[in-house]
Amino acid sequence: MSPQDHSAPAPQTDLRYIAIEGVIGAGKTTLARMVGETLGARVVLEQFEENPFLKDFYRDPERYAFQTQIFFLLTRYKQQRNLFQGDLFQSFIVTDYIFEKDKIFAYLNLQDEELKLYETLVNSIEHNIPTPDLVVYLQSSVPRLMSNIRQRGRSFENHMSESYIKELNEAYNYFFFRYKATPLLIVNATEIDFVGNKDHYDQLMREILRPTRAPVEYYNPRLQP
Repeated sequence: MSPQDHSAPAPQTDLRYIAIEGVIGAGKTTLARMVGETLGARVVLEQFEENPFLKDFYRDPERYAFQTQIFFLLTRYKQQRNLFQGDLFQSFIVTDYIFEKDKIFAYLNLQDEELKLYETLVNSIEHNIPTPDLVVYLQSSVPRLMSNIRQRGRSFENHMSESYIKELNEAYNYFFFRYKATPLLIVNATEIDFVGNKDHYDQLMREILRPTRAPVEYYNPRLQP
């Protein structure tokens, strides 16, 4: 089924800055674009394709991890500092990452001395980063993540192993199950099809835009066949 048209008048909500998160292949960028279209929001996406070390990292992680990580860190920092500059007429901002998630990859991929240098740099620049009003974490199974990665067919992801995605998935779960910086909505995204099924997307949007919520909430969609 082809993607639906998600443009609509922006609903009344106190949310102004929504961040979508998830492991590689979870659909965070797609969902960020869709939510942005629905809300008429400014959408800020992670610029992974501009990282000149990424292709080499997937081929040889141990050799290229540090260069890849530092490039991502500084790019994310620059984006975050400029987040609320620009079009003053747009009420909403939607991103497909949060700045803090950079540490997930760092702790997973960097060696001890590299990590010490990374932490020194992070500690010097992480101040004054905007805080989302809501973080949506798309939690998914490793088979679903691998299926999504294969379907989109990015050449630089051809060398990505299932064991790496499993390790990354566990690291994300560990991070977000302890995350307390902002309100958090954890979505069971293993079975949901918010791209091809309008009902799935509408249900998810209702959960995202709920007027009241607890600091941490879980959304386990009850899906029709």
